[in-house]
Amino acid sequence: MRETWTFHSAGQLLFGPNASRQLGDVMARLRVRRLLLVTDPILLRAGLHERIHVPLSESGVRGEVFSGGEPEPSLRAADACIETGRDFKPDAILGLGGGSNMDLAKITATVLTHGGGPRDYVGDDKIPGPVLPLICMPTTAGTGSEVSAAAVLTDTDSQIKVGILSNFLRPAVAVVDPLLSVSCPPKVTADSGIDALTHAIEAYTAVDNDHFPLPAGERTVYQGRHPFGDMLAEKAITLIGRHLRQAVAYGNNVEAREGMALGATLAGLAFSNVGVALVHAVEYPPGGATHCSHGAGKGLLLPYVMRFNMPARIKEFAAIARLLGEDVDGMQVELAAVRAVEAVEKLRADIGIPQRLRDLSVTEDQLRPFAEKACGIRRILRVNPRPVTVEDVEGIFRAAF
Repeated sequence: MRETWTFHSAGQLLFGPNASRQLGDVMARLRVRRLLLVTDPILLRAGLHERIHVPLSESGVRGEVFSGGEPEPSLRAADACIETGRDFKPDAILGLGGGSNMDLAKITATVLTHGGGPRDYVGDDKIPGPVLPLICMPTTAGTGSEVSAAAVLTDTDSQIKVGILSNFLRPAVAVVDPLLSVSCPPKVTADSGIDALTHAIEAYTAVDNDHFPLPAGERTVYQGRHPFGDMLAEKAITLIGRHLRQAVAYGNNVEAREGMALGATLAGLAFSNVGVALVHAVEYPPGGATHCSHGAGKGLLLPYVMRFNMPARIKEFAAIARLLGEDVDGMQVELAAVRAVEAVEKLRADIGIPQRLRDLSVTEDQLRPFAEKACGIRRILRVNPRPVTVEDVEGIFRAAF
């Protein structure tokens, strides 16, 4: 018997060039008078916060800025942001930037509402109820955090990234203005773009909803592959395949920026309901140890995981090749599936994603411990279409080394 699937999103999605100009209307609808803005020093220097200053001031909102955002944010950064929020007592929190800043906004809204500390909410469905209203405005096209139910932080003590999953983390409003990403540097554009592609591919090739192996008594935001997720992932793969190279090479190309912004948001909607899988699990240990960007680490490992998962998802990988623009008409399905991996490898090389783990200064003696850590992340490994052992993961790492 087929299971029942559900779909969740941000409360409202505003999308399009100059969507940020509607921020005053958003504040009025949410009755916000005191707003904590979570961003980082780079965006402050770039002046992106000025884009939202006018609509906020015109709506009479008093703002406080936390500018301590950092790439792959640490639990310490989260603690600092929470402390700023405790002092200011905001009505709502706005995350401006990449997924890192949006994720800091999410955990801050959680702790200010429910108390405790960030570690108390690590894992699946640990947040007991609604959090302070969240508004998320991405300045990159990648994480999908503006619509997702996840926040990812780095535990620097254990040298591993940790995930917090709850539908209560979905923003009240996502404001996706592609013009905010025009100033995004090529490397960040590449890393975030391959991140979005990973989300879409993992959602499209996840375990089927009616076979999702959720143990009795457990709850999760992920539920396995279903038709609505497929629809979103297919469009996301097409958009990213068509626009990512252009966005990296020609940052002022508004059409490419808009295509990537939409692709990333659609991928976020897909994976945050269906689930992410083995690529994410294998990225967390080397990412935590080397502090590479989440996108670069996943982009590096994506084709190796695709090859591992191919026996369980031949037809889906063949479809991915076509979605990425490969001419596979009349080709045997097995060969078309291989073409999908090759297309990802070529895209990865064209935009400058690292090719090998050794390029991140990973050493061979780290591979087995990485594999053991990755296999402990059961909440996302159960989304993978093929069962995974420590030996399997070590083999993936060795192939990628």
